Amino acid sequence: MKFFTFDLERWQSTWENRVRHNLSESGVHPLTVRELLGLAGAAVDPVLDVRLGYSQSNGTDLLRERIAALYPGATRDHVLVTTGSSEANFVTCWRLIEPGDKVTVLVPNYLQTNGLARNFGADVRELALRLERGWEPDAADIRAAIPDGTKLVVVTNPHNPSGHVLSTDAVDRILRRAAEVGAWLLADEVYQGAERSGVTTRSFWGRYERLVVVNGLSKAYGLPGLRIGWVVAEPRFAEEAWRRHDYTTIGPSGVTDHLATLALEPDTRARILARTRRILNDNYPVVERWLRSFGDTFTWQPTEAGAICFAHYRPAVSGDRLVEHLRAEHDVLLVSGEHFGMPGYIRFGIGGDPAELAAALAETERGLRRLFSD
Repeated sequence: MKFFTFDLERWQSTWENRVRHNLSESGVHPLTVRELLGLAGAAVDPVLDVRLGYSQSNGTDLLRERIAALYPGATRDHVLVTTGSSEANFVTCWRLIEPGDKVTVLVPNYLQTNGLARNFGADVRELALRLERGWEPDAADIRAAIPDGTKLVVVTNPHNPSGHVLSTDAVDRILRRAAEVGAWLLADEVYQGAERSGVTTRSFWGRYERLVVVNGLSKAYGLPGLRIGWVVAEPRFAEEAWRRHDYTTIGPSGVTDHLATLALEPDTRARILARTRRILNDNYPVVERWLRSFGDTFTWQPTEAGAICFAHYRPAVSGDRLVEHLRAEHDVLLVSGEHFGMPGYIRFGIGGDPAELAAALAETERGLRRLFSD
């Protein structure tokens, strides 16, 4: 069977720690351990006293209780803690997808679940979102992309790479169509909490029976180094996902479980998300002014959520050539639209330290003006 490489992760993991300016990151500037403890009002000694043995493999009871508290009606038995939301997506797809299954994914998108479905032998259908429609799915397209017999529908909301939050009408249409065909729904909500408006995107939780919600601390929380994600589903599904987790990373480390539990204490969580929204509201206008300085070169929709801005560019330059030029000649890492199934676009990471963001944009401008004038 052909193996589909996850090109975006291969690109980022190869270069993100080797460039001067990283505009490929889709989360906010990461917190340090000291900063996290400060926001939590916690002492350092309890962290130093965490024993470096095996922790509870599906997440400690307290961590799962704090996650469950974010989903009305859920208990810790509904929750599996994973190594990032990427593992949560993996064990969910492993549990649900068999060769020949019909799977529908939104495009553009973070193509992990697209690649997983193909590698598990699924027949993948794409539900196209387009800039000219404000990244909203067309009603007819929803029906056509989710045919009878569909096993799984994958939705990311807030959306990556556009930063769009799906309308209530779009969400309702997707839910109705999934119910009509009896499909499972995987809702990746990892950008929830990173809304510039301060209004938290409504979860899919509680709105559908055959539902799996995936989330984690990497994007909205600025804690990607903890590698903490989670699956929320009915207890039977969570337990079946846990069985698969036994074959992958087994469990989180005791230190990261401890720090994640601190981060999800309600008052601390509120302070962390306030920090995230402050960063985004400070940085997005800087990026927007920068895009406008190119005249009509770029077209984009203002980011609603997430530390990302997805812009279409007019010059006829392949995205792969563009990002490689910036990496090799200007020490800047960006992500091309090709990595999301959308040639002619660039995803800009907008969650960095303000001084570093300004320096990265200045160097990117030098590279793009040179490239676009050739």
